[in-house]
Parts: sequence; structure tokens; C-alpha cells
Amino acid sequence: MTTPSATYKEAGVDIAAGNSFVQMIKPLVKSTFRPEVMTELGGFGGLFSLNASKYKNPVLVSGTDGVGTKLKLAFLADCHDSVGIDLVAMCVNDIVVQGAEPLFFLDYLATGRLEPEKAAQVVAGIAEGCRQAGCALIGGETAEMPGFYSDGEYDIAGFTVGVVEKDQIIDGSSITVGNKLIGIGSSGLHSNGYSLARRIIFDLMGLTITSPLPGATRTVAEELLTPTRIYVRSVLNLIKDFKINGIAHITGGGLLENVPRILPKGSAAHFKLGTWQMPAIFPLLQKGGNVEQAEMYRTFNMGVGMVLAVDKGDVDDILSRLHGLGEQAWLIGEVKGMSKSQTEQVVLV
Repeated sequence: MTTPSATYKEAGVDIAAGNSFVQMIKPLVKSTFRPEVMTELGGFGGLFSLNASKYKNPVLVSGTDGVGTKLKLAFLADCHDSVGIDLVAMCVNDIVVQGAEPLFFLDYLATGRLEPEKAAQVVAGIAEGCRQAGCALIGGETAEMPGFYSDGEYDIAGFTVGVVEKDQIIDGSSITVGNKLIGIGSSGLHSNGYSLARRIIFDLMGLTITSPLPGATRTVAEELLTPTRIYVRSVLNLIKDFKINGIAHITGGGLLENVPRILPKGSAAHFKLGTWQMPAIFPLLQKGGNVEQAEMYRTFNMGVGMVLAVDKGDVDDILSRLHGLGEQAWLIGEVKGMSKSQTEQVVLV
């Protein structure tokens, strides 16, 4: 008896599907290219020529992130383009807070069985995120790993590199007591806190992915798959004309954990509750899960995607500029000194 010839496809990896996928995404990738990109999709490495004449002392800034359990919502809703925007947003928002312009982006998509059409939806979202951020999708990797991921599921990770002049790095070191804190509005949950959000919405509130949210006109899927807002163009616009002393991207850990990362020792951020417009999803989750206030502000962004520390005299002009750029923005707090007995660097009043 002859043993059947084993093949890679029979083992679960379809090279032909992979090739088909690459052909699908080529125009998507091409749509993100900047003049500095030197290679086409399909090479072993992406080449990017940094125009040295534009900079005096350039510093490269890198960042990497994923989308987390928000992907579970994409699987339930069978909607896969918005999480690609999330992936880019989580990376580029992290490096723009240091004043860096994102230059290029790479992605990694891993799945048990490659479904080219579904994977192409993800890359379409990644390409859209790159266009919003002004960076090039210069390369990526698609890994088909049978037996490692459940059917229909995948994971994605992203990597970005940007550049900033050394003397223009924003690191919070120039923040002083008396600085005002401006909040830029979020589009909702962004890409953090989804393990708690899913627990509340599906287990405690008994809703499904297609259920209308109580008191809202949107479904669970529409609300929870709203992509993370990309702040790159607005922040880069600001730093051309204003002195920004520090910027915090409000991701996992919320205001309570992220803002202290940029505060000098001995200072604290005092936020005045009620000074910004909070999306309805946050009070809904708090009520639905009977979640304590501190837990909410440590888990979710609570409607604030970015916090800027600025000089008092610039507040009105910065708010006006942000509004003109299409952002929601508010004066939400102030930097104050800490007392000897104070231990927390964020105070909610």
C-alpha cells in the first residue's frame, strides 16, 4: 500500500491563497506610499530613503501595538476593516506624542487558515489608517498557522517608525506647575478595555452583537467597532506653531495611568469632571456593570484620547486651532504641585 504524498496544503497551509491575497492588497498598499518609499510589495525588506536635507539632527522614534480583544467583536460582527484602522492608530498615536512624524508602518497578521477576502478587508483598514496618518505601509507578514488559531480568527500587530528633530522631542520635561491640560475627544472606547466591556455588555446586560444599545440609535457592533481616532495630523499641525510641553495618549490605564508617564516628579494633574463631552457608551458601561469610578478611569479613556500640557496663555488659541481641524477639545485640568502626603499624580475633582 502506497502512502499518500503529503503536501503543505493538506497540512493546512495554502500557498496559492497567500499569493492571491498579495495580489488583492497590492493596490491598497500602493495607495499609502510616500516619495521616500523605494521598494514595491513583495521584497524581503522595505526600503525607505530618509531625506537627510530636511533635518538637522533627526531622531527615529518607533512604536508597536495590537488591537487586543476588540478583535472578538470583529469576529462576531464579521466586520474586519475598522480594526485595521485601530492597529495603525494605536501605534502612530503613541509616537506622535513625542513630536514624531510617522514615516512608515508594517503589519503582522496571523491566522489558522488564510481567507484572502477577509484578510484583504483587514489590510484595507490598515491602508486607510496609514493614509489618515500620512505614513507608508511599507511591508508586512501574513502567517498561516493551522492548529494554532481557531477557525475564522486571527491576530494582528503593527509597527511604526517616525522621525523628530532632537531638539524638538516632546517628553514632558518642560511641564511646570500652572500648565493647563487640554483634552482631545475620543471616538469612543478606541482599542482598550474590551475584556471588561464584553463582560458587561454580553454577560451582565445580556445583549448580542446586533442588539441596539439602550438609549442609543446604534447597535452594539456599530458602537464597539468604531475605529480609534488618529490624531497625527492635528498634533503635528499644533506643534509647528505652539509650544506643547507634554502629550499623553490615553490608552489602557486611562487618565489615571497614562498622564503620570509625562509628569515631572512632584507634580500632579488635576482634572475637573464634567468639563468634557463624554460619549454615552461610558456611563452605559458604568451602570450596566456597576463599575466604580476609579475602575472606569483606570480602564477606559472616558472620552479623552489625548491630553496636552500647555502654557496658560496658549489655551484659547490651541483650542481654536483644534476645533478648526475638526477635533473636539476642551480645557479639562491643570498641573499642580503635590503635597508631602499626596501619593497619586492624578486627581479627579
